[in-house]
Amino acid sequence: MNLSQFGTKFTRESGILQLMDDLGEALASGDDWLMLGGGNPARIPEVEARFRARMNAMLTSAFELENLIGSYDSPKGNRELIEATASLLRQQYGWDVGPENIALTNGSQTSFFYLFNLLGGISPKGEHKKILLPITPEYIGYSDAGIEDNVFVSRRPEIEQIGDDLFKYHVDFDALEVTPDIAAICVSRPTNPTSNVLTKDELSRLSTMAGEKGIPLIIDNAYGTPFPNVMFMDAEPIWNENIILTMSLSKLGLPGVRTGIVIAHEEVVAAVAALNAIVSLAPGSFGAALTRDMIRSGEVVRLSRDVIRPFYESKCEQALAWIREELDGLRYRVHKPEGTFFFWLWFEGLPISSRELYHRLKERRVLVVPGNYFFPGLDEEWPHQHECIRLNYSQKDEDVRKGITILAEELKKLT
Repeated sequence: MNLSQFGTKFTRESGILQLMDDLGEALASGDDWLMLGGGNPARIPEVEARFRARMNAMLTSAFELENLIGSYDSPKGNRELIEATASLLRQQYGWDVGPENIALTNGSQTSFFYLFNLLGGISPKGEHKKILLPITPEYIGYSDAGIEDNVFVSRRPEIEQIGDDLFKYHVDFDALEVTPDIAAICVSRPTNPTSNVLTKDELSRLSTMAGEKGIPLIIDNAYGTPFPNVMFMDAEPIWNENIILTMSLSKLGLPGVRTGIVIAHEEVVAAVAALNAIVSLAPGSFGAALTRDMIRSGEVVRLSRDVIRPFYESKCEQALAWIREELDGLRYRVHKPEGTFFFWLWFEGLPISSRELYHRLKERRVLVVPGNYFFPGLDEEWPHQHECIRLNYSQKDEDVRKGITILAEELKKLT
């Protein structure tokens, strides 16, 4: 094929492609892989039972399934889910949010592809506008989402060492400047891959900086509150008309339905709807059908608070204990676990790159993600980029324990 510039860019090697290829290869080749790399949520019986009950209700209701699969929604997405979400956000946080402030997409990855390219890239005046990531590492899925190259610029964090084996990243505001070429500021909270939860003060300062420059602050809330609430502290989200907040149904346990939620100013919502119409006519309806009643009633808040959060918090505590046991005597630190279902492991002075460590683990059928993919827009070389890995602890306990044991064995070979 003679590919266009677009085709060339989006078919070359990328971190997110490698991650998803790894998952597909492992699933296709059998069940002996230890899947500690991807972002798949855990299988939580009480949550799955709730979705199964809703599915059964649709199947036994006259015409509900037929209405679901036989009609397009609007380019903004399913009206009932949008109204239910707006109502929930008003009740939970007192936000001045209505249906005009919400659009659905075919998953958060689609949301960010839209947002980054609506704002970043070549402007009508020929300027190259960029997205500022004020703290790295950041989500692997951002890195290659710009239609133009070099859409991102990012800054190294301050590192706080905590006790013997933990650390935490903070925004280095002294080194942070919003230059005229910046079109938006973007953060995830909790952060994938590190589990970092930016403080309320950090968010407020970023919001103020964005507002002063007349640009939006984009907050990726895929793991946050009110759902799925995979946060191990009380930290409410913030929103105003200068903030674009994104949410998802994936981490509730529904990654396969591909439903993203964008909460923003009406102008942004209209732009997202326009892109939906061009790219896919309308977002899929299945996620909305499964969840709109539980969002409308507020049941999703209870389920997230009383089932999902405690489930992951317990798994986090157990897996951290295994890391401390297996890696005892090795030089390592774990980012303080504050949310998501990942550990971000830092092996300072690692004699090989994290990418080489990834390959060694893959040979032993353990999948993790090397850290080098999580630093989009960082132009300077920083050894830290090559000393970290992301490890998912949401899978079966025996798999997580075995994977940590194999990781320790490979690290000990390097000492």
